[in-house]
Amino acid sequence: MSQERVILVGVETEKNYLHFDSSMKELKSLTKTANGEVVFSLVQKRQQVDRQTVIGKGKVAELQQLAEAHEADLVIFNHELTPRQSQLIGDALEVPVIDRVQLILDIFAMRARSKEGKLQVELAQLDYLLPRLIGQGKNMSRLGGGIGTRGPGETKLETDRRHIRNRITIIKRELKEVAAHRDRTRQKRKDSQVFQMGLIGYTNAGKSTILNILTSADTYEQDQLFATLDPLTKRWRMPEGFEVTITDTVGFIQELPTQLIDAFHSTLEESQNMDFLLHVVDASSEERVQQEETVLKLMEELSLTQLPMLTVYNKADRIDADQFVPTLFPNVLISAKSTKGKERLTQAIKMELMQIMQPYHLVLQADEGNALNRLKRESLVLSNAFDEATQTYHIKGFALEDTYPLRRMAQEQE
Repeated sequence: MSQERVILVGVETEKNYLHFDSSMKELKSLTKTANGEVVFSLVQKRQQVDRQTVIGKGKVAELQQLAEAHEADLVIFNHELTPRQSQLIGDALEVPVIDRVQLILDIFAMRARSKEGKLQVELAQLDYLLPRLIGQGKNMSRLGGGIGTRGPGETKLETDRRHIRNRITIIKRELKEVAAHRDRTRQKRKDSQVFQMGLIGYTNAGKSTILNILTSADTYEQDQLFATLDPLTKRWRMPEGFEVTITDTVGFIQELPTQLIDAFHSTLEESQNMDFLLHVVDASSEERVQQEETVLKLMEELSLTQLPMLTVYNKADRIDADQFVPTLFPNVLISAKSTKGKERLTQAIKMELMQIMQPYHLVLQADEGNALNRLKRESLVLSNAFDEATQTYHIKGFALEDTYPLRRMAQEQE
């Protein structure tokens, strides 16, 4: 598949100057992920963006020349464009113009695997495109043929608004059914009292890699933004026998478009029902602190801050570990690519679980093999000694409130 030649456009203002460089860098990565080749970046400093064309008439003329000189197929703005801005710039350049939101939607369309993921992408695309149908005529001719045009939201757009509104209604109805099914699955996991862990973090921090090394799940694992779109839940048995589920979620990103927060709320909602979160951070990223802030801010919006959390600083192989200064606690520094990484992470998780669980001590009779197996599965067993004299097992471990080991201990003490 040949790459499209792309020009990026960004305006540094009083509002965004702190994060402007990292935002442009991220836009470049996003473009690469969408199979685009950045041939030029046009950057401008202004007090505020121009209301009509974002960059002003003079710069638009310059951009037109640049597009011709570089034979650009597409221009991507690092700002959300209003329908009017989009039309004015597109008419002046005579080259298709999209913005950061459309680019992200496009990548989501490439990545969606499950029925729910595809439906949510389509909903977000349709919501976004509906007010922008005027002036889309020229772009429609390239539909299905490049960045900003992928995914299911591209049929009949220029001619049929009613078709889009009807489709939105149908998708919302289907999503409700899918959400109800997901709720039932989630409730089943809760009822079975399985300990649930969630992976969260900035996009491309290595969440899927960590899921893979812990559970041997074969998830899509690439050095790309938004490699995972659909929440994926896998079972993991810890070395002590304790069985937990781990759910991978879509990566967070700064300035996540509001359409996406709405559309992907249910994928992130999964995390609200977790017992424990693993916040994966790319320790080698130059924007690490800012990425941490982005995730923590989104966690606040999603009411996740009350959940116990371990920060996993990943990609230790790319940094000088002795010089590394963590910002979030508790934490562990690992390289998910190394064998020691798995051991260190497992040990750190175990230490944290002991903080959030309650200790118990039970005595089982020699013929209670089933109860012993259940304890190993449903709690963190730390010691298991058999007393020859009394023919009993002495089990010490940690368990969550209102689970079998603690209920049994309470019965024995009555």
